Amino acid sequence: MEKVNLNQKFGLFNEYWSPKIAGELNGQQVKLAKLHGEFVWHKHDVEDELFFVTKGTLKMEFRDKTITIEENEFLIVPRGVEHRPVAIEEVWLMLFEPASTLNTGDTASDLTKKELDWI
Repeated sequence: MEKVNLNQKFGLFNEYWSPKIAGELNGQQVKLAKLHGEFVWHKHDVEDELFFVTKGTLKMEFRDKTITIEENEFLIVPRGVEHRPVAIEEVWLMLFEPASTLNTGDTASDLTKKELDWI
């Protein structure tokens, strides 16, 4: 049992769109990611996702609207809802989701990460 310092953990990596596992509980993982640019459109058929912005501003695009998530705000995207994260400038993000969640959901792409590193 150890506390986690987010700034220290975010300092351990620089890659964009490559989530790192920072913790695990009850079949859920706490993942940290740095984002910049546009991600792929995708959905998760069986998992909800929580996106918590710790630095920057994230635009979450949906087919019918866009929601802006500022620092210290979070958004839960329900399973089955198609979405695309967009980070105009660098964003630091904490994700809380089932361990089975693939970052690109139902869309295979060069950004798909099947194996995540622990930090």
